[in-house]
Amino acid sequence: MAKTKNVYVCSQCGYESPKWMGKCLNCNSWNTMTEEVKVPEKAVVFNRAVTISGGGKPQNIKDIKSSQFERFDTGINELNRVIGGGLVKGSLTLISGDPGIGKSTILLQTAKRIADKYGKVLYVSGEESEEQIKMRAERLDCISDNLYILSETSINLIEEHIENMNPVFVIIDSIQTLFKSQITSAPGSVSQVRECTNDLMRIGKTKDIPLFIVAHVTKQGELAGPRVLEHMVDTVLYFEGERTQEFRILRTIKNRFGTTSEIGVFEMRESGLEEILDASSVFLQETSFEQEGSVVIATIEGTRPLLVEIQALVSETKAVMPRRTSVGIDHSRMSLILAVLEKKLKIPFYSSDVYVNVVGGLNLEGTFGDLGLAVALISSAKGRTVKLERPLFVGEVGLTGEVRPISNIERIVNEGQKMGFKNIIMPYKSKEKLGDKFKGVNIIGITTVKEAMGKVF
Repeated sequence: MAKTKNVYVCSQCGYESPKWMGKCLNCNSWNTMTEEVKVPEKAVVFNRAVTISGGGKPQNIKDIKSSQFERFDTGINELNRVIGGGLVKGSLTLISGDPGIGKSTILLQTAKRIADKYGKVLYVSGEESEEQIKMRAERLDCISDNLYILSETSINLIEEHIENMNPVFVIIDSIQTLFKSQITSAPGSVSQVRECTNDLMRIGKTKDIPLFIVAHVTKQGELAGPRVLEHMVDTVLYFEGERTQEFRILRTIKNRFGTTSEIGVFEMRESGLEEILDASSVFLQETSFEQEGSVVIATIEGTRPLLVEIQALVSETKAVMPRRTSVGIDHSRMSLILAVLEKKLKIPFYSSDVYVNVVGGLNLEGTFGDLGLAVALISSAKGRTVKLERPLFVGEVGLTGEVRPISNIERIVNEGQKMGFKNIIMPYKSKEKLGDKFKGVNIIGITTVKEAMGKVF
């Protein structure tokens, strides 16, 4: 019998070391080395037959036939949007998010719709029993004749059931609970997650079965397990939002079959996750245009323009170190805008606490909201409201106080006009680019933050 030995494996990159180290030598991550029991390769027989294509000789790229991937309609428009138009046959999709955010809910709803339309669907759960899943399915009205439930954690047995059943769609909930009998480490370890994902990829590619894999997250909100997991799969989806709030954002982090940074918007109800097709109207339904410190900004998420409300509160403080708190906006971006306003407009934020919030739980990325954030901060600091009728702000603020042009301006103006905004404040170069295309809305072009404050207040 071959001897086993203990090794230390980095949970970020999978680097192995015979002894523990505080810092991984491969990826330079701290405190990521975990102990595992390793059996020598001679004692383990791996099923390494990962044949994605039919095998054979290398082909010239000009001789390979090009065709559009065949996709399954999930029955949920917002999910179709984020994965690029539907489920591609043989694709491997990873979905993650905080506990209780709705991962299992949306997968059960997807399983029901695909089962009704295409055929047998297998839902494999390593965390819940069949009875628990049946109770959730009854509550969500997701009962189907072609939906099969399996409570199992052995990847070898799961592969046997897939061979016998031949489903059109498989869901694994979750990858951290699966184990392979040839590997001695515990389920959820780097070796187990890597090998189980490798087996699932082989099953999906050889049988043309789309697979959805649920993955846990760490306390820091990052994907649990080795970093190689994200590289192995075709698509990575992430659920954002607070469990106490009703809105959920499904964001695409990686997609080999479509665009990235696309989002889908859902609302959590008793009947499950309901998709929201007109997201801007939902985020703006409680917006008041006569409150100081409150403005509406435009941003682009993937291909979708979104209008959201930014609220700022500036309050004088006697503390030596004033507080800076931002929710939904990058903290360093807020600090940059504050520094520009202090330098160019001589507003003393150094003696005030500053709080910024994006209404609806959305996390803004990019620089589309810089101008709106600056206006909200000045409005709260001076106690003055914006004098324009139903204003919409969009533009990037530079370190010299200039307002720089942004992309996709036509989509933003179309969305603002559809939502009933009368005045759109944007960079002057963006206004020049539009020309005379839009007649029903007043477009105000500006070049600096100082000029914007003069026209707004």
